[in-house]
Amino acid sequence: MNPQKPTLNEENSLRYFSADLHIHTCLSPCSDWEMSPKKIVAKSIDKKLDIIAICDHNSAENVQAALGLGEKLGLCVLPGMEICSREEVHILGIFGAVEQALAMQEFVYAHLPGENQAELFGYQVIVNEKDEVRGEVSRLLIGASRLSLQDIVVKIHKLGGLSIASHVDRPSFGIIGQLGFIPTDLALDGLEVSYRVPLNEVRKKIPGVINFPCISSSDAHFPDDIGKVKTVFVLAAPTIEEIRLALNGQQGRRIETQPGIEY
Repeated sequence: MNPQKPTLNEENSLRYFSADLHIHTCLSPCSDWEMSPKKIVAKSIDKKLDIIAICDHNSAENVQAALGLGEKLGLCVLPGMEICSREEVHILGIFGAVEQALAMQEFVYAHLPGENQAELFGYQVIVNEKDEVRGEVSRLLIGASRLSLQDIVVKIHKLGGLSIASHVDRPSFGIIGQLGFIPTDLALDGLEVSYRVPLNEVRKKIPGVINFPCISSSDAHFPDDIGKVKTVFVLAAPTIEEIRLALNGQQGRRIETQPGIEY
């Protein structure tokens, strides 16, 4: 073992954290009605996840309820969004604080055209910790914003978040499927793959990812999909800054395909 890399039992107190960093709530119109913050947190605990991120389409209206429940029940819930660029590429913005996610939401809302037609596109429901409906979002969350990929990534970073290109193995709304390549001037923090591609096979099966750290997430829209795939992080604590270190392979923090097998 490299002596420069702390082990799990050394003074840094590093340990394994199972994470699913892409989960939709019932706010996303394509998501199941059962995907309330309360049910998501309960299911995540049942699946033995340590960290989840709530990433609804172009909105963060349900993150506060999920965070509140997570704090009470011992689950780390990170606030996030899945933002659709004008190129129709999906980007995850994952943050360490609700205020950052809501600031990103305000930025996206200012560049999000269209009104939702619930009967056509689906309901966009805001729910509290008790599973009570607080309202609906009238904006068309399922559509593309007027923001470029560069606009989105730069704003995420200004707010202190992580920018991760969603499901790059998929032809629809994945950056490689939409553009055919990953722009060299786009400062992504990482790439996400779906359950279709095992993390240890990403670099063999997907061209253009060699220079990026990759994670696996469920992109769950239904309760049973939560934790269908996950990322194993080696961290000192379940925080956004620790995950940033792991994505960069710094200070012993890292991604493993499973405990003991480094990505």
